[in-house]
Amino acid sequence: MKIACVLADGFEDSELKRPYDAFRAAGHEVAIIGERQGQHLRGKRGQVEVATNLGIEQARPAEFDALFIPGGHSPDHLRADARFVGFVRAFDHRPIFAVCHGPQLLITADLVRGRRMTAWKTVQVDLRNAGARVEDHEVVVDGNLVTSRQPADLDAFVRESLAQLGSGAGAHV
Repeated sequence: MKIACVLADGFEDSELKRPYDAFRAAGHEVAIIGERQGQHLRGKRGQVEVATNLGIEQARPAEFDALFIPGGHSPDHLRADARFVGFVRAFDHRPIFAVCHGPQLLITADLVRGRRMTAWKTVQVDLRNAGARVEDHEVVVDGNLVTSRQPADLDAFVRESLAQLGSGAGAHV
């Protein structure tokens, strides 16, 4: 499967790297989508740096099977750009994996009302205000949507995300 990962500077390093590595190890292709193709993005802790595979102008939602949104400051930057919001909105009925602050982008794309979700503790308030049913668990799965709260929850997040992709058996976190 082909997974779109929307990303900007200031992402949470582990929330990109651990799921990205697990998705690839399970045989999935992950495309990093940023503002411009070839853009170098750096995690907020400075431990991970990546180059984007595609710019948002070249990215077509129909070419992807799932969407991955790491946390950190990245989702808040992306939600201010209508191109990213529209891209995310197009995944409404496909698997979406969002961790920590990732659901901020889902709020702006109007994809949270009535959904069971979790997120970083301060984002949980925003989710409630946007009509989501918030559960404070390490991972919450609601249909096509997998959400987690923080880096400590990544094992459960990766496990459930891989299960959505049909590759949970034998996948290593």
